[in-house]
Amino acid sequence: MKKLIFTAVFVFGCTLLFGQAYEGKVEYDKENQPCLVMEYNFPPEAVENAFINKMDKLGYKGKEEKGMFNKDRGFRVYKDARIGEISSSRMDYIINVERKSKKEEDETVLYLLINRNGDNALTKFNTEELGNAKSFLYNLLPYIEAANLELQISGQEETLSKAEKKLRNLQDDKEDMEKKIKKLQDDIKENEKDQEKQKEEIENQKKILDNLRDKRKN
Repeated sequence: MKKLIFTAVFVFGCTLLFGQAYEGKVEYDKENQPCLVMEYNFPPEAVENAFINKMDKLGYKGKEEKGMFNKDRGFRVYKDARIGEISSSRMDYIINVERKSKKEEDETVLYLLINRNGDNALTKFNTEELGNAKSFLYNLLPYIEAANLELQISGQEETLSKAEKKLRNLQDDKEDMEKKIKKLQDDIKENEKDQEKQKEEIENQKKILDNLRDKRKN
């Protein structure tokens, strides 16, 4: 019983956390078009990678393009694709993934347009198809979690690589400094030898001077 209650609370909590897809509009091909909107508490790259991975598993490769109206907004288009979870018909699936706001790096908004024969298909979807499309976006969560984990692993690998590189640089610097120290030590020893030789030379020159002075006539 406790397990059932925990499961219900967990599912309800996830629903609150990630919400449900809703109908909205997005600027595409010079006009505002009906679309489905889904918000995720994950970075945009994780969400986009998850959608790409999902479509890859279905055998479809998307094509990136820029919106005709908003040049800064990138879209990924899957032409003539069949997503059985939504409909048995082939349609064009067009997505745009954006950060929710500049302050919210880990919150993302995904816009999904669905076209059929050049027309927006969402406006003609029946209740079942519309529900399927919304569920499809919600059910992307496991893919997003997996994609986000890969990003975290990749990020940690990069951090580790930088740390290891810094250590190698420090070790190389130490080796260079040790070489410089050895050279300085060798130079010091050579200098000390030169000093001894110079002292001997000075003594010799003093003797010569003394001998010369002794030859003076009083």
